[in-house]
Amino acid sequence: MTDKTQRRVVVTGMGLVTPIGSGKENYWKAASKGTSGVRKLTRFDTEPYRTKIAATVEDFSPDDFIERRVSQRMDRFTQMAIGATAMAIEDSGLDLDDETKAKTGVLLGSGGGGIISHEEAAEGFFVRGSRHVNPLSVALVMPNAGSSYICMQFGFQGISYCLSTACAAGSHAIGESYQKIKNGYADVIVTGGAEAPISVVHFCAWDKLRAMSTQNDDPERAIKPFSKNRDGLVMGEGAGILILESLEHALGRSATIHGEIIGYGSSSDAFHLTYPNLDTEVLAMRGALADAEIDPGEIDYINAHGTATLANDKVETAAIKQVFGDSAQSIPISSTKSMIGHPLGASGAIELITCLLAMERSFIPPTINYEVADPECDLDYVPNSGREANLGMAMSNSFGFGGTNAILIARRWEDDGS
Repeated sequence: MTDKTQRRVVVTGMGLVTPIGSGKENYWKAASKGTSGVRKLTRFDTEPYRTKIAATVEDFSPDDFIERRVSQRMDRFTQMAIGATAMAIEDSGLDLDDETKAKTGVLLGSGGGGIISHEEAAEGFFVRGSRHVNPLSVALVMPNAGSSYICMQFGFQGISYCLSTACAAGSHAIGESYQKIKNGYADVIVTGGAEAPISVVHFCAWDKLRAMSTQNDDPERAIKPFSKNRDGLVMGEGAGILILESLEHALGRSATIHGEIIGYGSSSDAFHLTYPNLDTEVLAMRGALADAEIDPGEIDYINAHGTATLANDKVETAAIKQVFGDSAQSIPISSTKSMIGHPLGASGAIELITCLLAMERSFIPPTINYEVADPECDLDYVPNSGREANLGMAMSNSFGFGGTNAILIARRWEDDGS
């Protein structure tokens, strides 16, 4: 453990696996243009369900990153986590020597872990009998399989665990990693989120919950965050991984810095498992601003949780108004989920990377499919087309089932000679 003085925390690497493109450049090209990754779901028969669409990843092959004999012992969420990690490490230029491996930790967020493998084991047991249950099922299913396999794949020997807080998991993982580096408990942490929730039983459960859009005829236009004719989220999948380092460590190896994490706020609704709570969303946002030691008016962009459910969008809008006051009307806000669907525990990580890219490239990706103004959602959601903007600070919001909230604030990197 290093000296526990509060240190600056920077991002030096970013890796992405998403429904609109894998890899930082492919993703950004699609996101900045407002590309949708929603399509008709063909992995299983959707005839019994109200919803028949999903945002699936189509351009990812685990063989590009993992030996096949090894990847066959992994759930899809773990495979995507390793793929995104490989891209983030390459982006960071991190030298994986023995000294670096010994002090690099891994904190991964995942809401469900190996859901697909769990269902395959259950099908084997109930349909064909106990002899057909994969003996590796426990290791495939456990949520910390992702963080553990990342450590094994790349040789990392620092802290390693998984945070499982539903849709806020990726943001919590990043926030906790930021705090550990800030307070001197680590120098380098691989962090983010990964989720592969598009399995038949899990999809059926969400369908029964009636939280998903049923606008099946035009999949690319189905997710409509903040638009009055929104009717629910669309299930997504993917992974977002960031390399976080202390500023001293990054400068010591002359790393390219993509941005700085400066604030983290978290709260619990203590209210309801699925319905959002205005007061505690406000509490988390204010906590992040206090941690960053900035005023609300210094935020230039908000990447909203923006699920396109009736409840989330109006409550999140009201929370933003309460936190930002009169300036709320002038802050651009966009929902990345309008393009990538809702990849649950991976969403916060993908969305924070979107914030970092937006600041780095002075451009805000849009909220697509915004069609009808809603009096309860009356802020600037960057509708349908992205826009150029000089961004200095950005906030990323994540709110999860179970009433768990996580807010991250990032600052554009400017070399000040530190």
